[in-house]
Amino acid sequence: MRNARALIIGGGIGGLTAALALQQKGIAVSVYEAVAKLGEVGAGVTITPNSCHVLNHLLGEDVVASICHVPVSGAIKHYLTGETLIDTRRGDGPKLQYGANYCQVHRADLHETLAAAVRANDPDCLHVAHRFVGLEETATGITASFANGATASGDVLLGCDGIRSAVRRQLWGDEEIKFTGFVAFRGLVPTDRLAPEFLEPDSAAFAGRGHTFTRYKVRHGELYNFVAFTRRDEWAAEGWSEPGELDEMLAEFHDFAPEVQAIMRAVPPDQLYKWGLFDRPPLDRWTKGRATLLGDAAHPMTPFLAQGAAMAIEDGLIMARALEAADDWQEALERYEAARYERGTFVMCESHVNAERIYKRDPDKIDRKTHRNAESLGLYDYNPVTVEI
Repeated sequence: MRNARALIIGGGIGGLTAALALQQKGIAVSVYEAVAKLGEVGAGVTITPNSCHVLNHLLGEDVVASICHVPVSGAIKHYLTGETLIDTRRGDGPKLQYGANYCQVHRADLHETLAAAVRANDPDCLHVAHRFVGLEETATGITASFANGATASGDVLLGCDGIRSAVRRQLWGDEEIKFTGFVAFRGLVPTDRLAPEFLEPDSAAFAGRGHTFTRYKVRHGELYNFVAFTRRDEWAAEGWSEPGELDEMLAEFHDFAPEVQAIMRAVPPDQLYKWGLFDRPPLDRWTKGRATLLGDAAHPMTPFLAQGAAMAIEDGLIMARALEAADDWQEALERYEAARYERGTFVMCESHVNAERIYKRDPDKIDRKTHRNAESLGLYDYNPVTVEI
């Protein structure tokens, strides 16, 4: 269905991946983003082999290598002693086993790279300051309307607008967005602020009692990205990137190893954020008429399998492949949902299971037999470039 026009609501990583994939299939696409300036806040993103296949396919391996850091060494450590419990050394192992790297990237770098590639194909593709407010479907197409009075029409509409998706609300009505009880402090630390003994291994997760601290390198080792997870009874803030307070974080993780304390104390004040994790119930289906959902709008992920960005990236390419393969829009959306619903919902649910497993575990009894992650679930074996749709 190469003569189709797709409307994408949401200019995040999932929306831009879908846009670039559609462009490369020769399908016309326009992206509409609510904010006035396209961009992402500073944070790290893990790109596992299943999603790295997509980025290599769309951007080229050289471009991906230029923005991503491949961790040579890694470990799961005891929160109190800093002792290595599990060696998670990767290096070129994932590429040899799965055909693509396990790597980490600054979210803004990935977002900017995708946006630049989309603009290179069509300078007029991206539209900012367009807050989606409604849609109308006819026998010949679908029209989106925006708060600024603009409208846009196409053959299909893809809601890529995150966990608080306005497209999802338009299709399925109001739903409860539930606080999960998890809060994350996250920040970026210049590595030159840290003593050499705190720079190895490349990535590490410190397993505590009801707390976890994860840190890894981005921008080829210039920065450390860290995320520190804990529990809260409630969360009132609407944003996902509230400014964080250093004293609060230090008090919460006061008994963690000296390495963790050093990284926390080195974070610049304007690079510390606090993030409440929210959830929505699984949908029975993602598609209604000519509209469907991608990424967190369809299957909001908690970060406990490091698959949120990966699933959105997978969705984007599969959507483009489905439109290319189909004779009409109905077939395209059916192919897309048939290929993605089971996997997306499974990973969404398993991320919650892993969260509870992590926060109930005894750090004194962790070993490779009890450790569970996306790889042990077989998620890395999936290649969106070649999987049947």
